[in-house]
Amino acid sequence: MNIDKNQIVQLLREQGHPQADQAEQELPDQVDTEQHGNLLSKFGINPQDLLGKLGGGGGLGNLLG
Repeated sequence: MNIDKNQIVQLLREQGHPQADQAEQELPDQVDTEQHGNLLSKFGINPQDLLGKLGGGGGLGNLLG
């Protein structure tokens, strides 16, 4: 599933994640949760949790581990 980078970066900033700026630089504009899973993990985001929240119609919520 593709997710817009801005949604992920916004999530990181809302959670006060210290690497939000780095994620904004390193993530592609459209993040493929399968292809970029390792990169998402680098920023503390579990791709499966991200998919579950988005697929369930809810907001991004607290996805950081």
